[in-house]
Amino acid sequence: MNSPVYQTVIVGGGFTGLFTALHLAHGHYPRSVILIDKDERFCFKPLLYEYFDGEMDTFQVVPRFSELLKGSGVIFVQDTVQSIDLDQKAIKLTSGNSYNYSNLVLALGSVTGYHQVEGAKENAFPFWTQEDAIALERHLRDCLQRAVQTEDLEQRRKLLRVVVVGGGASGVEMAATLADFLPHWYTALGGNQNEIRVILLNHGKQILNGDINDPLSEIAERELKKRTVPIEILTEAKATAVRPNTIEYKRNQQIETLATHTTIWTAGTSTHPLIKDLAISKEHRDHSDRLLVTPTMQLLDFPEVFAGGDCTVVQDNLLPPTAQVAYQQGANIASNLKALALEKDLKPAKINIRGTLLKLGINDAAANLFNVFEVAGESAHLIRQAAYLTLLPTPIHDFKATSEWVDEKIFHQHLDPQDVGKKVVQAVELVGAGVLGILAARKLLKMLGDEE
Repeated sequence: MNSPVYQTVIVGGGFTGLFTALHLAHGHYPRSVILIDKDERFCFKPLLYEYFDGEMDTFQVVPRFSELLKGSGVIFVQDTVQSIDLDQKAIKLTSGNSYNYSNLVLALGSVTGYHQVEGAKENAFPFWTQEDAIALERHLRDCLQRAVQTEDLEQRRKLLRVVVVGGGASGVEMAATLADFLPHWYTALGGNQNEIRVILLNHGKQILNGDINDPLSEIAERELKKRTVPIEILTEAKATAVRPNTIEYKRNQQIETLATHTTIWTAGTSTHPLIKDLAISKEHRDHSDRLLVTPTMQLLDFPEVFAGGDCTVVQDNLLPPTAQVAYQQGANIASNLKALALEKDLKPAKINIRGTLLKLGINDAAANLFNVFEVAGESAHLIRQAAYLTLLPTPIHDFKATSEWVDEKIFHQHLDPQDVGKKVVQAVELVGAGVLGILAARKLLKMLGDEE
């Protein structure tokens, strides 16, 4: 199927791609917009842990693109991109369909990086998509069920030992989530929660080292030890092989082995294969094959092509691969596409890094706000929830998710029939703090010029 030439095609429905599409729709962009993604649903990755452990629902974390784009005028195509021809301005899909474009937005993000570790791709669980979360939950529940039924002590230890590889933000958040929820799940089956072990395998000397969350490393390490099951952190331990029931790692120049039925891989990312295959010279890429773009988010050799998010590096401006960067880049790309269509000057992206937010278990988090002050515990949890709720892609989705969250906090978590008065006061205080957090986050967004 050949489409009209005067249209913008967005490849990838992550934060950059979706927010570009939504901003174009809200900004009355004069050209047609097509968004292509292989999945039916958008994945709000910072909240994928809450989806995994049941704290938040499907519509809150992985809503359908059709719902988010309803009434926007953006055409959503669920398909996989087979190839991108920058010279011919053509996108070919695995279905056999193809699209030509006048402008293209590359927003493919990144993929799980296994760094050539033997068996990692085949035997470790990634945690990147809704499907990953579902697969991991099913596997873990099966392990717990088998553990509670076996009399074999060694077999039970393997089933109840979980190893998380990677001490960056993803690994820390995953380990903290597991250390609070696995005991809850296992106790419900009649098991002894003290038998569960959660091990965080970190290549470096310190967790979060070199990460945007680096300032929170001491807080994070302290909070990880406070979980329902204290997390065991193995530093300077480099994974060398992942097998079906073991993981090997090198530490102090020796190879050691941990017997486990569950290895979770959070040890970095790689550039998307489609980005690697683009006819872009090495001089216009970084050492990881990501694309160099101008401050206006355009490719150096193809100014009609914009790119943002994890697959790009802005010239002379190193930015962390986070959601807050990606969605702000999406807003800028949309603004520049509209300016281009109206023959106006393009503007460089101005990215405001507001700090970092780190989930550290049930009702626990750490926050570094504007690199000015740090917050930990339930207060940080409320700030994190409020901040992410303000970033949900559409006002309707934002309202529905917020109302669900407030309902959960009031009616399901805090109203104890035996102590109603005290719990009502706590609920009012909690929800009040959450609402104030949401309002404050909205105010900050408006001050920074991110909301239209």
